[in-house]
Amino acid sequence: MELTHINEQGRARMVDVTKKDVTFRQAEAEGRVRMTPETVELIRTGGAPKGDVLAVAQVAGILAAKRTHELIPMCHPLRLTAVDIAFTLEEAAVHIRSKVKCKGETGVEMEALTAVSAAALTVYDMCKAVQRDMEITDVRLCRKSGGKSGDFINAFM
Repeated sequence: MELTHINEQGRARMVDVTKKDVTFRQAEAEGRVRMTPETVELIRTGGAPKGDVLAVAQVAGILAAKRTHELIPMCHPLRLTAVDIAFTLEEAAVHIRSKVKCKGETGVEMEALTAVSAAALTVYDMCKAVQRDMEITDVRLCRKSGGKSGDFINAFM
């Protein structure tokens, strides 16, 4: 398999998508912020010192997806048509799931992963006053569809 982000001189480049067809593309990613059950309860009841943890994390995830090309050097700026972030409060973690869509020449996997990562970092930031040993784990692409390479479903899910 050839690396597409390397030019003839062996240097990094942004892939040329000029001739690629515009198609519907979608990607989903997930991750977790592990924490104590007491911290989860603070999030559930709205008792975190900085306010509504999940509302702030949701906005952070959406904003990050929209600005992925500013954070990841070889990503193309995309006109996203939908970004959704969902949270599940588990016994000792917050599970985060993103779904990103667009009609474009390149996929939205990086946008989905960036959305989950930013949401997880925001959960950490909002809760660090009560627990500093939280862990951000299991950030991964779950599935993607559209484009020349077709559909992908993560076998480790």
